[in-house]
Amino acid sequence: MDRGHRLLDAAQRLRADMLDRLGTLVACESAPGALPHLRSCAGLLARWGSQVLGRPAQRVVVDGLPHLLWPAEDQQVLLLGHFDTVFPVGTIRSRPFTVLGDIATGPGVCDMKAGIVQMFAALRLIEDTSRVGVLLTCDEETGSVTSRPLIEREARRSSAVLVCEAATPEGDVKVARKGGSVYSLTVQGRAAHAGVEPHRGVNATVEVAHQILALGALGATDGGGTSVTPTLLSAGTTTNTVPDRAHLAVDVRAWTRSELERVDDAIRALVPFLSEATLTVGGGINRYPMSEELARPLLELARSTARGLGIPDLGGAYAAGASDGNFTAALGVPTLDGLGAVGGGTHASDEYVCVDRMPERAALLAGLVDTLCAQGRPIDEVP
Repeated sequence: MDRGHRLLDAAQRLRADMLDRLGTLVACESAPGALPHLRSCAGLLARWGSQVLGRPAQRVVVDGLPHLLWPAEDQQVLLLGHFDTVFPVGTIRSRPFTVLGDIATGPGVCDMKAGIVQMFAALRLIEDTSRVGVLLTCDEETGSVTSRPLIEREARRSSAVLVCEAATPEGDVKVARKGGSVYSLTVQGRAAHAGVEPHRGVNATVEVAHQILALGALGATDGGGTSVTPTLLSAGTTTNTVPDRAHLAVDVRAWTRSELERVDDAIRALVPFLSEATLTVGGGINRYPMSEELARPLLELARSTARGLGIPDLGGAYAAGASDGNFTAALGVPTLDGLGAVGGGTHASDEYVCVDRMPERAALLAGLVDTLCAQGRPIDEVP
């Protein structure tokens, strides 16, 4: 039996264990900023990771948030992931982990708890993990504010970064990602009685409505798919008061650095429409795009590994969403993303994972890591 078939056979024997661990991990909720739950989830993952790597986790706590790191002394490969989800605490009660046939569902099952389970399964398939570092963060869904320095430090110590975010629903890995920006717009108006003297007020809701229309005109000018999306909005205090304050969050995505910077300049140049309103802009560019050039050599190695597993056509996809791989690629470190679960519906109530493909993906990751560690050379020198 050749190497690929041995890996896949060994991974298939871990299928039941992976499914059991996935259920346990999904049930261990990890909502953004929910510190007791994040700590509990970190404790569970620290035990699992330390068992398979044979070295203890370093719990790196920043502003109370517990990130998990297993550094390698001579770090050839960094496996990167996050264990926070977008779902509030209590979601598991209304939407418990469920398996129907080949499909597993539950909050965070695809983004990205199945990817973490597969990562640990892959590490069990590798004889020598001494050159493999692992970093699991807990603030990716809120912008990686506290984990970014840690991500960048560990990426600089590595010859390659493999990100275990979800694959596409077809099973393609991800070779490029849009960059992203997050902004907060705060409008200050003036309160007044909405029925008696509305003319004395400066309506912050009206002002923010004008700003939303202005933002809509900032989308792609080059046909490149730049999106400028108003998201969270709040305004006012009571139904009979002219609102004196409004807050708006804005999400921006673009394929190029120049597009992110164009929109950044335009948002910072916004001015109030109402003469007595004031507008304050906060936030900015969060992640620059992940370019295909850095992923291409790793994709070719992944395709070679996949063929050995009987996967003839491993594709490399462009993904509109950003990940922590954007940070590592921006440093010039070869980065390949989408090495996690095959599934879809991320951030939605119908999020799912294809259970029968979990062994295949674990074997793919194991084979790719093994190849990179065995080569022990810069990725652009690997044949």
